[in-house]
Amino acid sequence: MNVLFVYSLHYYRLKKKQVVANAIQLGISYISSFLNKHGHNTELLVLSRYFSKRNRRLIDNYLKSFSPGLICFTAVASEYPFIVGIAKYIKTRYPDTYLLIGGPHVSLNPENILSDDFDALCIGEGEFPVLELVYQLEKGVAPSGIPNLWIKRENSIQKNPARPFLQDLDSLPFPDRNMWDAWIEPKGARYSVLLGRGCPFQCTYCCNHALRKVAPGNYIRLRSPENIVEEIRDMVSKFPIKNEIYLEVETIAVNKEWTIELCSKLENFNATLRQPISFGANIRVVPNADLESLFAVMKKCNLRFVNIGVESGCERVRDEILKRHYSNRDIVNTVELARKYGFKVCFFNMLGIPGETAADFEETVRINRQCLPDWHFTSIFFPYPGTDLYRMCMQQGLLNGPLNSDMERRQAVLDLPTFPRKHINRSFNWFDYHVYKGHRPLHKILMDIFALKLEFLIGSLLLLRKDKVIKTHSS
Repeated sequence: MNVLFVYSLHYYRLKKKQVVANAIQLGISYISSFLNKHGHNTELLVLSRYFSKRNRRLIDNYLKSFSPGLICFTAVASEYPFIVGIAKYIKTRYPDTYLLIGGPHVSLNPENILSDDFDALCIGEGEFPVLELVYQLEKGVAPSGIPNLWIKRENSIQKNPARPFLQDLDSLPFPDRNMWDAWIEPKGARYSVLLGRGCPFQCTYCCNHALRKVAPGNYIRLRSPENIVEEIRDMVSKFPIKNEIYLEVETIAVNKEWTIELCSKLENFNATLRQPISFGANIRVVPNADLESLFAVMKKCNLRFVNIGVESGCERVRDEILKRHYSNRDIVNTVELARKYGFKVCFFNMLGIPGETAADFEETVRINRQCLPDWHFTSIFFPYPGTDLYRMCMQQGLLNGPLNSDMERRQAVLDLPTFPRKHINRSFNWFDYHVYKGHRPLHKILMDIFALKLEFLIGSLLLLRKDKVIKTHSS
């Protein structure tokens, strides 16, 4: 069977190739390779809410040339309304095509999904459910009895039970990166390798604590170091890698013995290459962590940088609101140790958190200014349904009507009594200035701020143009 995957961007790029290599969606890439392994053909269609006419043109071209018997969608909460519109367009023009949707938003909020134009939804992991669905569709029977799937009937919904989380991740074929070829900018590509699935932490802004409840079995699973290195070996032979790979996992230090073994095997693999590969990874700050021995082996395997989730520089916000229990001293110690081993440091920051005050955010600026990360990813809090913080926002009456996700995490959607929306947006725009002034050339800081504002302006204009196109088309 021909199976088409539809993925939507939550950002925009004016380049023809809109996806950066380390941002490919590995969930659908794994499902695609699993279907390929069992003899099915797959294609990928990447759409963007910023380009209405282009979306319809791409859909028509792909459905006419590829003729899929099944279309698989995935969506986070902020992309779901856009995907609903795409599904409606397809169902209207191609009513016999079977539509399946999955992803974290669907897994956590399945109740009203099938009132839209989807024929079925997937809760949890999708490799085996999608394969079984394809098998039944090929036989020409009405899909039924597939664990993890809720299936629309004429007057009812068949809610099948969840199958256990897949424990042997090594049994899966490597993710299908070839499906992204038409969408990736190849120059300077840096790919990611997924080391495992699941997260041991309980951060209130994240959905992992809820996803672990959708199926039985161990939620936190790691691939074997041998399997990971074999995938990297395969990637090096096939893809234009920029001599760097990101090791994607919630924290690479989740299991010390496993991490040491992995780094040893990566070191041995690098020794076989003319030009060794460097790596990046995420480190979770925890109190009294013994990172010295881990950083030593990471240095040997050619780790270049670490990502550190600071989120808020206010210890009260982290401890009481975000459930991230570590001190600012712990952050500083981790950064100092990382730099002792020559690692670059990236911070993840967030502002506009419910319960945060403007003074709390000043503490985020201070910890960044004290540590001076080599780069950072700073975003404005967006309440995702299914998370604890979303429920907190509901209880506090902070969500008045539908959320505008058009400039998700780049413009405040909450107007906090202790941190007004305008102040949040201004703090976000001028964050670099307050952190790096006196440490970086002023013209460079101002250029970065100008680029951020220009990106916002372009995005706003594209969305305005899109809305006009939709209104014209509707009338």
